Amino acid sequence: MNALSIRSIHGRQIFDSRGMPTVEAEIVLHNGVRASASVPSGASTGRFEACELRDNLAEYHGKGVSSAVNHINTPIQEALVGESCDDQWTLDNKLMVLDGTQNKSKIGANAILAVSLACAKAAAKAYGLELFRYLGGLQANTLPIPMMNILNGGAHAGNNLEIQEFMIVPVGAHSFTEAMKMGTEIYASLRNCLKKKGLSTGIGDEGGYAPDLNGDEEALSLLMEAIQLAGYQPNYDVKIALDAAANEWYKNGHYIFPKLQKKITQSELKGYWEELCQKYPIYSIEDPFAEEDFPGFSELTASLGGSVQIVGDDLFVTNPDRLRQGISSLSGNAVLIKPNQIGTLTETLSTIRLAKEHGYGVILSHRSGETEDTTIADLSVAVNAGQIKTGAPARSERVCKYNRLLKIESLISGSEYPKK
Repeated sequence: MNALSIRSIHGRQIFDSRGMPTVEAEIVLHNGVRASASVPSGASTGRFEACELRDNLAEYHGKGVSSAVNHINTPIQEALVGESCDDQWTLDNKLMVLDGTQNKSKIGANAILAVSLACAKAAAKAYGLELFRYLGGLQANTLPIPMMNILNGGAHAGNNLEIQEFMIVPVGAHSFTEAMKMGTEIYASLRNCLKKKGLSTGIGDEGGYAPDLNGDEEALSLLMEAIQLAGYQPNYDVKIALDAAANEWYKNGHYIFPKLQKKITQSELKGYWEELCQKYPIYSIEDPFAEEDFPGFSELTASLGGSVQIVGDDLFVTNPDRLRQGISSLSGNAVLIKPNQIGTLTETLSTIRLAKEHGYGVILSHRSGETEDTTIADLSVAVNAGQIKTGAPARSERVCKYNRLLKIESLISGSEYPKK
């Protein structure tokens, strides 16, 4: 028996950062190596994402994952035991054939991804390699710029902000270590700003502060103030990134700001983004329109794409077919990569490769319901993505990714850092 062959696979239900059930898979090889991986869950999810299988029973408010776990322990284990863990394409293809559906609704993308990632981790350990090095080889040497979500709104917070994520991007940093210094100092300055103004310092799903404010522009002004109080220069040292999650705003053929209950046309929404980019040093706008509004993305890309990153998340859902549609219609110029949107490591890498071939920016991303799994940190370096979203520098399920990247930086001699 091949020492790298899979001896057993075990699935279990664990809990994510929102206290909701999720899936973990553990792989044991014949040489005794063990590795595990867990999958996150999103709050604002695109309709075209792979299926996150839930039990829909009374317990856990219908969010249990015992069926997904059972699929790991029986059909998946039966299909993969004896296979070599270092043949990722074969393993992932077997998982997709076993499921047999377009959106992985039979076995569940959560079950499939946990096993797919655990296999890669087991192979890396068996070869005595760090995961980023196993996946990316010698060319994996670029640390990503962190896009830190330090003010939460939308579906990630129970406040009155429409935009879901207000992020800082330390573009002036010369290393990941310096970027973390800048980000944590600005995060602390923002807390001081909020306290002085008598505003809440409670946090949302991704660790960012979630106060009630007089609209989204006040949030942007607070970010500018915090950047300056921390001793940095907006635009030169630090820029701002937004995740509108505008799919949450689209109802019955119209855009409606859900918290204000204000209707807005597609043209007016485009003008709104253009106005914000004139007033503030905005580096990136994610999901400025709904998941099927390719024309809206195309028009905004034509207008702002030369200076602003227009990111598709719900638009592309880490799916190469959706991304091809965007490429052909010139919709966006960057793609958010969330492995649980597509369900296997092989498909995730395929989407990244396609994006890079066509000059699209690549951003590895967490989900709002996270675990302590740090795979996306390694993956961001493996593919030289240059950017990562993994929340505020608060809460262990976010900070563990940052700490993993700090360790990776210390392991790579002569590591590179992108300049934006």
